[in-house]
This record gives sequence, structure tokens and C-alpha cells, in this order.
Amino acid sequence: MARIAGVNIPTAKKIEVALTYIYGIGRKTAQNICAKSGISPDLRVHQLSDEDVAKIREVIDHEHVVEGELRREVGVNIKRLMDLGCYRGLRHRKGLPVRGQSTKQNARTRKGKRKTVANKKK
Repeated sequence: MARIAGVNIPTAKKIEVALTYIYGIGRKTAQNICAKSGISPDLRVHQLSDEDVAKIREVIDHEHVVEGELRREVGVNIKRLMDLGCYRGLRHRKGLPVRGQSTKQNARTRKGKRKTVANKKK
């Protein structure tokens, strides 16, 4: 099993798809990495030699922010918004949708499980 950027990538998948298991790398970025390292994106991970894996690792290390560093950067950005007290920061703080979505009917992913409120007795 190949280990790139601290992540074990699956051996049976094509390299283009396997690289997307790394946080911060999507399909397009994976294609660009394959092109820069000179490796065919159709090869399976178990078909790669150690030199090929080293090339891929080198391209990712020098040109992309991935995994822990990227997670830290995103966390710092969210914390900055919360400290500023801007609208987006307040939405993050309250655990509500940040990008203008409606919350009357949906937004259950962000708000969590429903909390039922009983009717007031007459």
C-alpha cells in the first residue's frame, strides 16, 4: 500500500482516483499531479514503481497544501471570522448555514437532530 502525504492510498484503484483520498486533492488536481510527474493517470497504484511514488510525493509536497496543514489553515480562517464577529463568523458560531441557505424547512445537516418543543398548555 502506497503512503503519500501521511495517507494510505488504495492499491487497486487508478492513481487519478486514489489521489483523491488525500484531503485537499480532487479529481482535477490529481490529473494535474499525474501530468507534472509524467505518470499515466490510467495506471493502478500497485503498478507504480517506488520512483513513480517518489515523483508524485515530491510534486504534492512542493506545489500543494494538503492534509493537516490545509485543515489547520481552514480552521484558522473560520476562527478569524468568528473573532471578527462578522455575519459569517456568527453563523459558524451558532452552527447554522453560512452561505445564505434557508433554515425554515431544511438545514438539518448543519443544525443537527430536531429538538421538539412542546405546545404551551392552556
